Amino acid sequence: MTSAIFNNKFDTEQRFLKNLPDWPALDRIGHSIWSRLAWIAVYILFYVQFAPSAWWYLLLPIHILMMPVQGMIINWFAHKYGSVNFKMKNTSTNLFKLDIFMMGEAYHNNHHKSPSNTNFGFRWHELDPTYAIIRLFSLLKIVRINKQELRVIAIPIAEEVDAAVPAEIL
Repeated sequence: MTSAIFNNKFDTEQRFLKNLPDWPALDRIGHSIWSRLAWIAVYILFYVQFAPSAWWYLLLPIHILMMPVQGMIINWFAHKYGSVNFKMKNTSTNLFKLDIFMMGEAYHNNHHKSPSNTNFGFRWHELDPTYAIIRLFSLLKIVRINKQELRVIAIPIAEEVDAAVPAEIL
């Protein structure tokens, strides 16, 4: 299906094309088998350099498949199943009530509501582990978080509002 979309053999709804960047050269590189093989080679070289024993090579297939599987889980399942914090003009949902395995990426509905926010966890139980790492890097002066990104511009829909929602997001 993705190759059909990439090769313009699939009629994509106009709403999915709005504000979509058009980078043909980057798309060709990303969809080429050589690019994929190059990334696999990078993973293998990383293991050659840093694996303390041969047993670690058993993890290599997991690392090679990790990004495509994570992309499928988020970009397919998070538009099919899950809960909704914010009414949107799309099908995005939050896959899990507590997202530690996808590092906060499964709060997809929250991401669609406020895509530039560094914290995808908006409710008290939505913990975004990646945000904690970003905050740590900010404290260590490795990265800088823009203040406007810390604000959530979204208002939860009335039936979803929990008494425990922090006041700063309302």
